[in-house]
Amino acid sequence: MKAIIPVAGAGTKLRPHTYTQPKALIPLAGRTILSIIVDQLVEAGITEFVFVVGYLGEKIQHYVEKKYPQLTCHFVQQNSREGTGHAILLTREVVGEDEVLIVLGDTICECDFKEVIASPYSILGLKKVDDPRNFGVAEVDENAHITRVIEKPQIPKSNLALVGLYKIKESKELYDCLQANVDNHIKSHDEYQLTDALECMIERGVRFNSFKVINWFDCGRKDTLLETNAILLKKYKLANNPVLPYENTIIIPPVSIGEGCNIKNSIIGPNVAVGDNTVINYSIVKDSIIGSFSNLYEVVLKSSLIGSDANIRGLSQSLNIGDNTEIDLG
Repeated sequence: MKAIIPVAGAGTKLRPHTYTQPKALIPLAGRTILSIIVDQLVEAGITEFVFVVGYLGEKIQHYVEKKYPQLTCHFVQQNSREGTGHAILLTREVVGEDEVLIVLGDTICECDFKEVIASPYSILGLKKVDDPRNFGVAEVDENAHITRVIEKPQIPKSNLALVGLYKIKESKELYDCLQANVDNHIKSHDEYQLTDALECMIERGVRFNSFKVINWFDCGRKDTLLETNAILLKKYKLANNPVLPYENTIIIPPVSIGEGCNIKNSIIGPNVAVGDNTVINYSIVKDSIIGSFSNLYEVVLKSSLIGSDANIRGLSQSLNIGDNTEIDLG
């Protein structure tokens, strides 16, 4: 079995961070989005990966080759972003007729990956959502067999969203349907969708079972990324991670602090992830992600996403505040 991870997207909803950093390499709970995904699959026994890269793809390739030298990794270039279906089709030559596990590069799920891999049938991960119109949607019968999938329906007949986790046994049928959609210009929302290829497979008689993931973390926007960071910090039990005595500093867990950081006269936490070699002085930081090699001095940050190599210097304030006063310093 090969794992396919499409990571060619530009991550426009996370700009300006994704101008210089692929979305998959955004730091999250002391790791990166991509490393969380890869580590889950390696733990389940997968050793061969196919990464579909495009925007800033050389950074992803360098990161993977450095961090996972023990894995067999292929990198397929998607020069024009025409959708997930197009991205997967580009992997046909590398995959051949092997079974595949497709995990979208911004999808972090909690589930039993070993059980998914061991399924005798093709199987798709699902999660109930409040508004399924923004997702691929699956319709399921009483036996948990998927009878239909559709991409972002305006009038959904189900609230079960496809979470971006697909185990496919019938690779030949998958690639045949992907190719047929491209040949016939079958698009949804102006892109070649993997969902449309799955529907083609269902119409051709391929059986898909479903499974519900325990948790599904959204890493596509700043606010949900920060929420995910807080959840994963608790999950990974990083509260005791910063064991170094930082000078005149209070650490409020859960917090993840990278190597080589210089932190003084500050309050850090809760729910803060700090990258390597960052300097923080006379600052208060909570509910935030701070990149590596950044410098923070005299700042108060909350619900913030700060990139790497950033320099932020605040203003010292002298205030004399009476009762029942509310001040927003911006």
